Amino acid sequence: MTDPSLAASVIDTSKPHPARVYDWFLGGKDNYPVDEELGRQITAMEPTAKYGARHNRWFMQRATRMLAARLGVRQFLDIGTGIPTEPNLHRIAQTAAPETSVVYVDNDPIVLAHAEALLRGTPEGVTRYLQADAREPRKILDLAREILDFDRPIAVSLIALLHFIPDEQGAYEIVRTLVDALPSGSYLALSQLASDHDEERTRRAVAMYAASGVTLVPRSRAEMAKFFAGLELLDPGVVWLPDWHAELAVDEERDGTAVPLYAGVARKP
Repeated sequence: MTDPSLAASVIDTSKPHPARVYDWFLGGKDNYPVDEELGRQITAMEPTAKYGARHNRWFMQRATRMLAARLGVRQFLDIGTGIPTEPNLHRIAQTAAPETSVVYVDNDPIVLAHAEALLRGTPEGVTRYLQADAREPRKILDLAREILDFDRPIAVSLIALLHFIPDEQGAYEIVRTLVDALPSGSYLALSQLASDHDEERTRRAVAMYAASGVTLVPRSRAEMAKFFAGLELLDPGVVWLPDWHAELAVDEERDGTAVPLYAGVARKP
């Protein structure tokens, strides 16, 4: 499962992939000219795009610190993992509690090629990588049940993922299927591109992604909140990405620039 030659044989470099464009935004090197081209087009239109990508990573880190260190979560299911960028989720969670189990899920072969980096966890804990598509939640759950204990709380992380899944492909149903399988006391962490920040810029971004064969689905605050239906939102609720528990920040750069993404974490009663 972690053989780079196997992954390389099925990597499609003819069109951009969100995980690789994201890697380019973060200054990584695991992307291709087609990914860089789309990234440059986006940043030419929206100079804060790279800043927003970093804020997504920082939100993941803050949410993981809250869940692991403050709320005692010891199991994480991270879907749409992306190309490894330190510190990864398991580094943060296992720093708080070395015995933590973390399962990563992604469908990009280039992430598979780097899975070894994702599996370097603590001896006391568990880290695993699953090759699966987020649009197949039942498959993900079946695989995850072989690793995680679904009788104990699990935190599901869907960071910067759902704005690549249209409603007609079951975005809300995917979340509901995952949440329904979780025991009481579990958590859901999300971030989502906003549609109601700068509507004209958003329309241009959607068109730019579409021209490159990538579907981008911004959502309003109310549409974002629907993902948490039936759950108990933690304070401060659904807010702009940098505003979610800024006190948990470590080594973050903040200059007051607007970041047009929503974030939220909720508990299953």
